[in-house]
Amino acid sequence: MGVDPDVFAAAYWSRRPLLTSAADLGRDFSDLLTLADVDELLSVRGLRTPFLRIAKDGAVVEPRRFTGSGGAGAEVADQVSSDSVLRLFSEGSTVVLQGLHRLWPPLIAFADALAAELGHPTQVNAYITPPSSRGFSPHYDVHDVFVLQVAGEKHWTIHEPVLADPLRTQPWGDRAEAVAARAQEAPVIDAVLRPGDALYLPRGYLHSAVALGEISAHLTIGVHNVTRWGAVESALDLVRTLATDDPALRTSLPLGVDLTAPGTTTEDVAAVLAGLHAALDRVDPAAVADRLRSRTWAQVRPEPVAPLAQATAAAALTTDTVLRVRPRLRLQLRDVVGDEVVLVAGRQHRTFPAAQRPALAELLAAGELKVGDLPGLPAAEQCELARRLVVESVAVVPDAQPVHHGGDERGTGA
Repeated sequence: MGVDPDVFAAAYWSRRPLLTSAADLGRDFSDLLTLADVDELLSVRGLRTPFLRIAKDGAVVEPRRFTGSGGAGAEVADQVSSDSVLRLFSEGSTVVLQGLHRLWPPLIAFADALAAELGHPTQVNAYITPPSSRGFSPHYDVHDVFVLQVAGEKHWTIHEPVLADPLRTQPWGDRAEAVAARAQEAPVIDAVLRPGDALYLPRGYLHSAVALGEISAHLTIGVHNVTRWGAVESALDLVRTLATDDPALRTSLPLGVDLTAPGTTTEDVAAVLAGLHAALDRVDPAAVADRLRSRTWAQVRPEPVAPLAQATAAAALTTDTVLRVRPRLRLQLRDVVGDEVVLVAGRQHRTFPAAQRPALAELLAAGELKVGDLPGLPAAEQCELARRLVVESVAVVPDAQPVHHGGDERGTGA
């Protein structure tokens, strides 16, 4: 974002917006997405909803107006119709490409690398707006965003939040009147973004944008913030489990109970609260942290594997085969319990013989090594362990991984 990462973390992250010019960044974003790429996605990639959304004058257009059957052999009813998109776009509608972090190779790599650096899961949408058209009315998001201007110019207006740090259960529509009123006040940022410019917005900041004299396209990198409330939810999950083990909390209310009578259930509610307090006191903070980690890791997609190539490589590997930890897969090696060791891979827990712990630890520490360099195991067991790690997508054989690219080969821009 054009500032030192430590400065960004201390002064801007989750605190205030930051606008950075292309001149300060020293690059543009053409390696991530271009207008030609957008046309390719809309016309020949067999795109389906919900990967495409269209809006006009702040309202979402019904998908049936721009989708239909894919024709013979592809009779899927919700495939994008490029001619319908052309008509709607020409009439002033904004095109929103959603989930590009799962769809477009340069953005898959970019979003995954950014998520690893931030420690928070990410997603990517693209907004393509006709000349002199407004996309969505003033609103706020419940996640942080990085806006990367790809093409054209767009006038952005940013206002202070009406609710600081909103959660996913607190969308802007629940505060529409307050949002509309705040949007009439003086903005904190009133600027035109041009290709290569970037804007960071913490969740809750109101924003709206208008394209100027030509087609405008920008990427929105959504950051799914890991919050303290996420830890609350994880703790409540554990409390729920512990509370169901309490016979007193499973007791039925009296026969013929009248829930409308004042004070009827006061004693029962007091018993429930006491039971919940007792359950909460039994919750292990380490278990809460582990559940929060699991929920977060489940949202982050590791680098895809090539199933056919990796299966072939696994069957043929030798002690000279190079093994690499699967990029962007979150891994944690747990202490030995009994005669087993647990490897946490994303949200999966895999058990291995305790004797294989030194080999697993060395692979995780090195990131990449030859199968024959796995310590503490004879050659046959080295190959057996390596084969299992590849088949279970914990590790890959680098030479069997293809180069992923979009319409042409480009860098990730990360």
